[in-house]
Amino acid sequence: MFGRSVFQSVVERLAAERAAEDDELPRAHRVSGLSSGFVREAGAAPATDGRRAEDLYRDLMAEDGEAESVVPPAEPAPPEEPPVMPPHLTRLSPQEIAEDLALSANDTAATLAERRRRFARANHPDGVHEAFRDAANMRMKVANLLIDEALARVG
Repeated sequence: MFGRSVFQSVVERLAAERAAEDDELPRAHRVSGLSSGFVREAGAAPATDGRRAEDLYRDLMAEDGEAESVVPPAEPAPPEEPPVMPPHLTRLSPQEIAEDLALSANDTAATLAERRRRFARANHPDGVHEAFRDAANMRMKVANLLIDEALARVG
């Protein structure tokens, strides 16, 4: 103990205790803490891939006299109708977007924030069909610019 640090003494004592415990326990050929169901026994049947198991099952069903069911080919989906653009997404000029926002000189920071959220719910690019995302993106950019300018005026 003399000439060594406390840490070295503790490590040596723990190593000695572990060695004593290992000597007391019988040697087993398994990892401590793993259940026996985790390890496959040597005499068990070899594992097969899923396709082989399916083929064996189908062979078994054919031997029983049952006819194999044939899955009919899926019918092609009807052509998708082109989406119709909502009328508000056609209003892309700053004047039209300002009208849609209904900005006024009496707006406060709180009312402008509410108008931004309401406008985003109806016009955000993530909420519209993919074909209309560019228009929605343009509307959001202009609306955010208009609201930011109004917030700067509010102070």
